[in-house]
Amino acid sequence: MYEAKSKEIVLRRVREALAKSAPFLPPTPDFTSPLHPVVPLEDMSIVFAENFIRNSGVFIYCENQEDFFDQLYIYKKEQNLQHMYVWERNLQAALQHAGIEFNDDEETFVRNAEASLTTCESLITRTGSVLMSSANAGGRRLSIYPSTHLVVAQASQLVPDIKDALQRIRTKYKENFPSMVSMVSGPSRTADIEKTLVMGAHGPKALVLFLIDDLPH
Repeated sequence: MYEAKSKEIVLRRVREALAKSAPFLPPTPDFTSPLHPVVPLEDMSIVFAENFIRNSGVFIYCENQEDFFDQLYIYKKEQNLQHMYVWERNLQAALQHAGIEFNDDEETFVRNAEASLTTCESLITRTGSVLMSSANAGGRRLSIYPSTHLVVAQASQLVPDIKDALQRIRTKYKENFPSMVSMVSGPSRTADIEKTLVMGAHGPKALVLFLIDDLPH
């Protein structure tokens, strides 16, 4: 008797539910629209710098290439960087012309490398990250082994998001896609042991970006 009554209650609730109008269905989302707000081109360097600094990076704005040489000289002197390694030929030629000392000897790299200077593929505005690849002369080691990684980039290398950075690499290298692509978001760090943050755990303790403003004003 109790089982029959319970069954009747359930059936009545089902009939009442079916008699009601269908619940409101939200409109189908537009999957082609951007997930994050679009950053205007004139604000990209500002937003990137804010996110880069939030990731514990050191951001240095340079009005032009000459200003970059001045800023680099000052930073090296302030941080007492005696052994800065540079393997990219274009960078070496520019630094020689500016009278800035650097090392290019791979035999002394492991023993002496305290800093490195490289270029990069692009700068990702939304995350404040630097996109590196193994395609340039810096290879894999130069951005990982020294305790201080210096990067020089131009404002024209700023892209809105990760997909834009990857598309730029694909367009640039086509079928010869680099064997390593790395998105660097600040110095190396870990909090695996007792949730204590340790800087430089698996790579550089400091990430320094010199951004040369090459955009028209």
